[in-house]
Amino acid sequence: MAAETRGKSLPPLAGLCSFAEAQRTGLSVADCVAWIKRHHYLLVRLHEIFTARITAEPVYELKTAFSLHAYLCAEQATQFRQRVSELREPPLGLEAVPHPAWKLLCDEVLAAPTHVELTLGLYEVIVPALIESLQAYLATTNPLADAPTVRITRCCLFELNDLANFGRQAVECLVDPPARERRILWLQLLKNCVLQAFTASFAGGPLPASSNPEAAVATVTESTVTESELLQPQFSATPFQYDPVPQRDSRFQDSFNAGVNPEAFLYDKRFSARDKTVMLFYKRLREIDVPEMMASILHQTRGKPWKYYRDMSRQLWDEARHAMLGEVGFISLGLDWSKIPINFTWSRNLNAQFEPWERHAVLFFIEQGLMPRTGKRYEWEVGLDSGVTLAGLFQDFDWADEVLHAQIGREWYVKEFGDLNAAMAYGDRCWSQVLSRWRTDRDEGLTEHRNWWPEIYRAACEHWGVSPDPQALAFHTTYEAVRADLKEI
Repeated sequence: MAAETRGKSLPPLAGLCSFAEAQRTGLSVADCVAWIKRHHYLLVRLHEIFTARITAEPVYELKTAFSLHAYLCAEQATQFRQRVSELREPPLGLEAVPHPAWKLLCDEVLAAPTHVELTLGLYEVIVPALIESLQAYLATTNPLADAPTVRITRCCLFELNDLANFGRQAVECLVDPPARERRILWLQLLKNCVLQAFTASFAGGPLPASSNPEAAVATVTESTVTESELLQPQFSATPFQYDPVPQRDSRFQDSFNAGVNPEAFLYDKRFSARDKTVMLFYKRLREIDVPEMMASILHQTRGKPWKYYRDMSRQLWDEARHAMLGEVGFISLGLDWSKIPINFTWSRNLNAQFEPWERHAVLFFIEQGLMPRTGKRYEWEVGLDSGVTLAGLFQDFDWADEVLHAQIGREWYVKEFGDLNAAMAYGDRCWSQVLSRWRTDRDEGLTEHRNWWPEIYRAACEHWGVSPDPQALAFHTTYEAVRADLKEI
């Protein structure tokens, strides 16, 4: 059979679509740009909401999920920004609000008073509305002519469906029928916002081919009131105020406790690498305070190029992921991490004492200090030598992430100084100021700095089926020593 004959049986048009689909009139470039900008706006606002609520969100699983979801929205928004720039659109006009109803919708969810309203607004209204719009775009645009946008839209849908799946489970866990009933009018407002925005977006233009503009808000009840009456602010009538104080749920007990210094144990040559893995897992879990602090930098820093927010969101998500690595490490040893005080004074004090730029200086100073052989490489070597396979794997990726974070710091912090030494010196001064003003929490009755190490070490040894090392069991860092070594935390 001739090659050209066999070729006729292959999928046409590089497998993108059929000939019939390729003849779809679809959208003009101008219509594509307008639609993409709506998607971009919602992704940027979702990123803002997720980031703004990380620090003060007490539920650990939401805190970590918001860290991931903020990063995913930043990545997808970046793709759409790039695509708009490719469609004959200078200047881009990406900061414009596509419709006031979209703004009110996002402002209302940003200002939601508790995680009940927040999860409902995010995962039952904004995310489904965006998914519906993305699906409608795919069903409307010409899949061949607009193939680059189709690709990034499909990628965005893939990740947004992950958000939606998490959100459905979160709502099921956190929102009972009475709580939903109490917010029925507010939910109605949000759905009215989506309805008005969709209707205005498609008026006089191409309707979503997959459905009508009301598909994402099918539960909206019919009403005869005017649009202005439908769209009256409720929570956002009082502008959102960012809360920089880290909050933790009830599993986090004695969070001011600094009675055990893991660095002192990790660098003590008397102790085995296997025993040190417990401290490594503790260090990783304790990193939940980094997204609590970084969220404040992201939310309170304005006017940077979008890539700054994308890069910093990546680092924020990595730090939340590191905390989850520690969580998994404890579970792998059969240990209940909620029995261990997870200190939060680092994020708490930085957020309270410093401006965003100074917090970034401290962050970079610490990250850069992890680059020498005695930093992340050492922790990886401990993990490899421990015989605890998971510890070696986790530290391998943790080290790789921290190298990336140091590069992010060089890009967005050091360049402002023009010199690494000057940047490091400023970061050192900022960190020293934090230490000099570190509150004596024990004296204020906030903690006794209980030594929790012996009980958790015994439990780990029981899991391993070995007897505790008497020297390791006796390890204790006094409160005075902790205060002297705070610069290492």
